[in-house]
Amino acid sequence: MTTAYVNGIFTPLSEARISPMDRGFLFGDGVYEVIPCYGGQPVAMQYHLERLHDSLEGIALSPSHSDEQLNALIDELIRQNGGGDLGIYLQITRGVVERRQHAFPEKCEPTVFAYTFSISPPSDGTIESATCFSTVTRPDQRWGRCHIKSTALLGNVLHMMEAIEENAEEVLLFNDHNQLTEAAACNVFVVSDDKILTPELDHQKLPGVTRRQCLELLAAHTDWVVEIRPVSLEEVLNAREIWLSSSTKELSPVVRVNGQPVNDGKPGPRWSAAQQLFHQHRFSRP
Repeated sequence: MTTAYVNGIFTPLSEARISPMDRGFLFGDGVYEVIPCYGGQPVAMQYHLERLHDSLEGIALSPSHSDEQLNALIDELIRQNGGGDLGIYLQITRGVVERRQHAFPEKCEPTVFAYTFSISPPSDGTIESATCFSTVTRPDQRWGRCHIKSTALLGNVLHMMEAIEENAEEVLLFNDHNQLTEAAACNVFVVSDDKILTPELDHQKLPGVTRRQCLELLAAHTDWVVEIRPVSLEEVLNAREIWLSSSTKELSPVVRVNGQPVNDGKPGPRWSAAQQLFHQHRFSRP
């Protein structure tokens, strides 16, 4: 039985209750984080809290908990769910209102909700442990504030369904200039010639925690050339390797794009080396 947290109370997930007048339900007026936990230990917790604060600031919502309180909340939630390999979903909305209106209410107590779910053990960088992805490419039709980790994810959901309808697991998105933004639920790295490419951050991309960790690890432990810059559709379609990055996937290799194989349809050596770095250093900052 999964234990959840709602506004100061730990309760079975099946018994957790939130008002239908919560602005998170009515408007998607909230933000969230997904924090991986392996062997009962959260990964990059401080980076997740920093991004949470940035997202709260992005929607003009004052934090209701200090970092110390959130850390204690997460630790207790992990304990009550038995530790192990878990994903921790933490959501903060603007809270419950008396009537539905677009403008922010003058006074409203934020709703804080969290629960855990099982996740697979992470890859150690071997081909045998890799979770490989097939992808399609599509124009990015989401909203213009993707740097906020908002609970309003319908645009991402619709793009993900475009992939599923093509028997793929993810979609690579491109802006009006045919430049890579991100995937529906991941950031993206591209290996082109001997360079590691990833798009620079702006309002079109979420500042991924795993992306941040990856860039730090590559800078600290390799001599690879890494370029943070616009990445064209042509570079993606001709890439030697493509990786997806997210908190519960770490780095995952893309082996097909639009039905065509990447690296002969197998995880590449650069992915293997980068994921091995994650396996060795996921609990420490480089």
